[in-house]
Amino acid sequence: MNIATRPWTTLTLSCSLALAGLAGLGGCASMSPPPATAKDGALVGANQMTLYTFDKDTAGSGKSVCNGPCATNWPPLMAAADAKPASADWSLITRDDGARQWAYKGRPLYFWVKDQKPGDRSGDGVNKVWHTATP
Repeated sequence: MNIATRPWTTLTLSCSLALAGLAGLGGCASMSPPPATAKDGALVGANQMTLYTFDKDTAGSGKSVCNGPCATNWPPLMAAADAKPASADWSLITRDDGARQWAYKGRPLYFWVKDQKPGDRSGDGVNKVWHTATP
């Protein structure tokens, strides 16, 4: 039976369910999935590369002090302009250049340029101020 020959009630129910499903998706679309996941005791980005925190950042300040050459070596975990945290553990900060960066429990997150492959953690302990981000 094609759509033109379906009984009116079946078609109405199908359309109502489809619209309800779309409305539900609209609510979810406003939240971003977590920008990182836990793997082997560390937070990793979508690329599976290890994330780090910087002791000179003040947790909860909404700021990163790693800019310029620092950010070249420690690329921030960037957020899309329309990203919205999906849980209280995640927040967004605005960097000095106006870009947005993800923070976990108030701590901005970074990658380390010298990590070559997923699982590398060569940035842990650098200058005694960089640490593997943990869940």
